[in-house]
Amino acid sequence: MIKAKAGFIVFGVHKDGLQDPMGTPFIDSKLISNAKEALKKAGLELDGYETILASKKEAKECFAKYKKQDDIDAVILFSGTWVWSAHMIAAVRDFAATGKGIVLWTNPGSQGWRPVGGLVMQGAMKEIGIKHRFVYGSYDDPAEIEKITSYCRASAMKKLLNMSTIGTFGGRGMGQTCGAADPSQWMKMFGIDIDSRDTTELLSTAKAVTKEEIREARTKIQKFFAEPVPDDEQSDRSISLYLAIKKLVNKNEWDFYTIQSFPGLGDEYSATCFAQSMMLEDGTGTSTLGDFNTALTVKCLTDLSSQPVYYGDLQHVDKSNNEIKIIGDGACPPSLAGKLGPAGFAGHGIPTEGGAGGLSVKLICKVGEGVLARLGRNEGKFEMVITKCSIFEPPADEIEARKDECGIPFWPHGFVKAHCDIDKLLQSWNNEYACLGYGEHLYEDLKAFCELAGIKPIAL
Repeated sequence: MIKAKAGFIVFGVHKDGLQDPMGTPFIDSKLISNAKEALKKAGLELDGYETILASKKEAKECFAKYKKQDDIDAVILFSGTWVWSAHMIAAVRDFAATGKGIVLWTNPGSQGWRPVGGLVMQGAMKEIGIKHRFVYGSYDDPAEIEKITSYCRASAMKKLLNMSTIGTFGGRGMGQTCGAADPSQWMKMFGIDIDSRDTTELLSTAKAVTKEEIREARTKIQKFFAEPVPDDEQSDRSISLYLAIKKLVNKNEWDFYTIQSFPGLGDEYSATCFAQSMMLEDGTGTSTLGDFNTALTVKCLTDLSSQPVYYGDLQHVDKSNNEIKIIGDGACPPSLAGKLGPAGFAGHGIPTEGGAGGLSVKLICKVGEGVLARLGRNEGKFEMVITKCSIFEPPADEIEARKDECGIPFWPHGFVKAHCDIDKLLQSWNNEYACLGYGEHLYEDLKAFCELAGIKPIAL
């Protein structure tokens, strides 16, 4: 999970103990200390700048430092009192060229004239088009603190994607139109390079995996499952494919990847669902069918969450109660198994979609709070649909019937209650896939990421 680091900068012309006519210092040092502590408790790492900025010289020195500091993901400009925006704005503009996030924070209160400093800086940044988030809220209000921390985490995510590489094994799977990518658009929007390979090297690497490597992998895999890992040729191919993908992702220095799966590899050697399950478990962003938009959504959710991500078909939506079933074709990180039983094994089971067969993961996703999301394009422009959700487990005496409903009961199931207008969700959705991330904070994180990356958020 990303831990963002932000520079914390206080500004204001009436500093160094200067008092107002009532005898109170304009800048409240106790307030600043409380503000920093609230951010740290919320999981943000801070680099506090010692000098309170008032002059052009001070601003230039401060922002030059953070411009060069590679471990800084964002800066927080904290209004200490009023300020001459002309003394700040050139240095802020120069820093903004890095693409790192800028939060302008004003803690409410009449004493100290803090709102004046915050609003004049907001106006200056708007006047010349500097992207930022303005937060007017108290340090002891968790919702206001989340506006700051989510923006900083999103900035860290944007920075992580810049100059990264997504690899693709093969081309489009199942004729996917709504997962295709324009390499130039991805470079322009995100700074991501698309590196494509056919599956010949992957297949030869999988076939070269040794019995000893398979044996070692079985031992590591076993801890996620209560039943023994099957010991047969088909299972060996599934494990070999997992190890081969892992090797080539590392060899090619890919940060995340997508794979065609079928037609092709899934018909000739092994279905990819088990390999995909374990790569997700390892914390690698991925998708099947050459679906780049799902892969990027999974990458963001993976890096922003402390738990692995499940992507699968948005298989059924019950409009009467907002319940959704997410059923993937055998691919799900096994550690997401809930109380209804640990993860188990099944066969892929669909001869028309991966006729070679292979292992798949069988489970019911555990209870939790999180989000459903997916990046897509509307007339060529990126948008992301995001909604909060609760993941639940049906009663034990109903679960078999609920799994049988889809006709493929042995694939992994996620039972979700969406907290939104379900008709708006259906009209906005952009693919058959849904990406499920655990963590209530993900909703605000993804909204902030869209804001920073130039994606239209459809936050329901």
